[in-house]
Amino acid sequence: MADEEGREHPHSLQGLLHMAIEAGSESSSSQQMGQMSEERRQWLQEAMNSVFAGQADEVQQMKECLKELSSETSDEDGEERKERALELLADLCENLDNASDFCKLAGMDLMLNRYLSCPEAELRWRAADLVGICSQNVPFVQETAMSLGAVNKLLKLLDLDSSETVRIKALFAISCLVREQEAGLAEFVKLDGFSVLMRAMQTDILKLKIKSAFLLQNLLISHPEHKSSLCFMGMIQQLISLLRTEHSPFHEHVLSALCSMTTDFPQGIAECRAPELAFEDLLKERCQLVQKQEEYQEELDYCERLLKICFSDNPEDNGMDR
Repeated sequence: MADEEGREHPHSLQGLLHMAIEAGSESSSSQQMGQMSEERRQWLQEAMNSVFAGQADEVQQMKECLKELSSETSDEDGEERKERALELLADLCENLDNASDFCKLAGMDLMLNRYLSCPEAELRWRAADLVGICSQNVPFVQETAMSLGAVNKLLKLLDLDSSETVRIKALFAISCLVREQEAGLAEFVKLDGFSVLMRAMQTDILKLKIKSAFLLQNLLISHPEHKSSLCFMGMIQQLISLLRTEHSPFHEHVLSALCSMTTDFPQGIAECRAPELAFEDLLKERCQLVQKQEEYQEELDYCERLLKICFSDNPEDNGMDR
């Protein structure tokens, strides 16, 4: 539906506010339109009412979902209703305001203290996914989740759950709580989260391995101060051992993490040079394996970079302090 000037009516709150400002500007700059036309004013008021009514309706939907999730039903239909409720909440909580309201309605408490430990894997992974969705870029939600022990509960799921999907979704939620979140990362480190990440990289679940290595790499870039403690716990030796497993796309991410562990970090370089690791030979062999395969170009780049950093005779090339 277009207004009298042929423009489309906006469908979002931001669009409505822009239209109101624009209309006010037009009315103040035109002597012929001392004020907004009555028809346009009425439409704008109705549209604003509709938007706010829609927001209220979404809060009501969340309340209904949480009511269903709080009920004690054990039959198959009850489980399906709970799955649908969690799915709807995940969609609604993509909106940051709804994510905050979800916490205020005690939804986060319900997820962390009941659904992350329920017997049905389908409900566990949906609950972990919802925790992650709500926690993305919303400090209030992150703080609420952490006050309820979220990082500890999610690390246990990542480490021990029998369901691959639950473990992957738990890792997603952990990432949302520790990346760009100092308190979350501090809790993660305190709970030996890096060891949990390493064990996740040693599983047979390719998606989990890749996502774990990606999170490790991200944390190394944003928090290089943890390199020393990671060296102490044997992270470099374990990463190199992962490169000796059957070749897969996962190795690109392992090599990327090793680049971060050695760049501007002499201790990491020294560990990579340990004769018993035979890391230089491994890198050269890998270069020969992937050099003519376009899909492994990034892996080749990382191998060549590590050879330069760790095994070049030129001190300017190896990232070591001079």
